[in-house]
Amino acid sequence: MGFSVNDMTLRSHLAVTAYLVIGPRDTKGRRVGEIVKAAVCAGFTAVQLRAKEESAREQIALLGEAARAIEAAGAAASVPLLVDDRLDVALAAREMGVAVAGVHVGQKDVPAHICRRLLGEAAIVGLSAHPQDLPRLAPEDLAAADYIGTGPLHATASKPDAGIEADGSFRTRSLAEIAAFAQKSPVPVIVGGGVKAADLPAIKATGAAGFFVISAVAAAADAEDAAREMVARWKD
Repeated sequence: MGFSVNDMTLRSHLAVTAYLVIGPRDTKGRRVGEIVKAAVCAGFTAVQLRAKEESAREQIALLGEAARAIEAAGAAASVPLLVDDRLDVALAAREMGVAVAGVHVGQKDVPAHICRRLLGEAAIVGLSAHPQDLPRLAPEDLAAADYIGTGPLHATASKPDAGIEADGSFRTRSLAEIAAFAQKSPVPVIVGGGVKAADLPAIKATGAAGFFVISAVAAAADAEDAAREMVARWKD
């Protein structure tokens, strides 16, 4: 069943508390759908396919697998599925009947406001930004975004380019920086980058709306147990 652009339910009830980012190279040889279903059953509230090395058609197939996993978990009406970077893949997947709720884009991708225009008002548009980027974000992109993902909190092999600065240097983001960013941002801020369950109380204390992870769940020996622990730790 495809995503209806007339259905505002997912966007109007968007929760980015526990956000899984996943690709086929993150799962220790298991299927993407298997990990997605485990995370959603454990209480994760959003899923993003990040498969930069896969072709457009491979990404569409993976989105279909992830969408079926979310549906099998009984969460098709509450857990959105997004694709990283690829507006073209999101549009094509929708045309092929895949329930893709939107895209997540960075500062070098198709601008968020263009994604919003082409995907429609019912779509979910996520945006990556560092704390220092906020004053420089185009107002139309900020207005188009439903949330901002920031980090990294720690260095991580899953996303080694996440902390690269304009001058090529690398640095992580402090909790104080994240707290200031969350306070100033007009949309919810979620935090990632090597995040583990032990980090969640400190992240929550910054005022962030949630967290995003890759390897903490996708590479865990028991993905559902790992996801459940993170959901519980955030709620506590």
